[in-house]
Amino acid sequence: MATDVCNHVKVVVRVRPVNSKEKGDDLRKVVHVVDGRMLIFDPKENQISSFGIPKVQKRKVRVVNKDLKFVFDNVFGEDSTQEEIFENTTKGVLDGFMIGFNCTVFAYGATGAGKTHTMLGSPDEPGVMYRTMKELYKLMEDDKEEKVFEVACSYLEVYNEQIRDLMTNVGPLAVWEDDSKKVVVQGLSLHQPKSADDILKALDHGNRNRSQHPTEMNATSSRSHAVFQIYLKQQDKNAGLNPNVCVAKKVRHRMFHSISPILEQDSTCPDTARINR
Repeated sequence: MATDVCNHVKVVVRVRPVNSKEKGDDLRKVVHVVDGRMLIFDPKENQISSFGIPKVQKRKVRVVNKDLKFVFDNVFGEDSTQEEIFENTTKGVLDGFMIGFNCTVFAYGATGAGKTHTMLGSPDEPGVMYRTMKELYKLMEDDKEEKVFEVACSYLEVYNEQIRDLMTNVGPLAVWEDDSKKVVVQGLSLHQPKSADDILKALDHGNRNRSQHPTEMNATSSRSHAVFQIYLKQQDKNAGLNPNVCVAKKVRHRMFHSISPILEQDSTCPDTARINR
């Protein structure tokens, strides 16, 4: 199971509900979830139905629908819950993480698409970050009789091509390669949480230090890339003179992506422009 999880990239789509502004503007939905693996972008109007009756919406300008079908590993509709997302995505990644695989969870989407809600969530609806860390500590607790675990975390931001430590609010930090060709952020602080709640507090503290810039889609858009990393070191208790030490890194990357080159992607976000090439 763990080998299967860590040998490929899994792509999952979550469609958020229409917000109050969009409801007020009476906008047409352009994403239709067919089932748990397929969605249609810009579907034909007669494919979107309400209580079994074709729902036709008027347009000011008549254009041809693209009606593009896409298949993913999983597609979650507007009614999906935080628990459902976690159970079908990041929970399985922990199998590989616990045996030493490096893993990455990458949230990508337009500003206002719901990346922060999915990854971080709220106290009432915690996101996949907190749920995954809670599950990680549960797995460590189950295995504590046989192994010794050490957990560390870091949280950085990439904004205007500069790196800043969100835990200490220090930057810019330099980036270089060590002798083993690994990328190192010089001066990035490491913290040792004792529980999932400690990690949640660290995330909350770091998010308060993130760069924000209002956009037409999101008044509190972070306008930056945030990378939260968890390092796990584990060692057998009965290792003797030749300890078997396993180290793995789990990366959580929440990325801003511009939806419109005119409205969103301006000179203050060269990082986004480079990634979207």
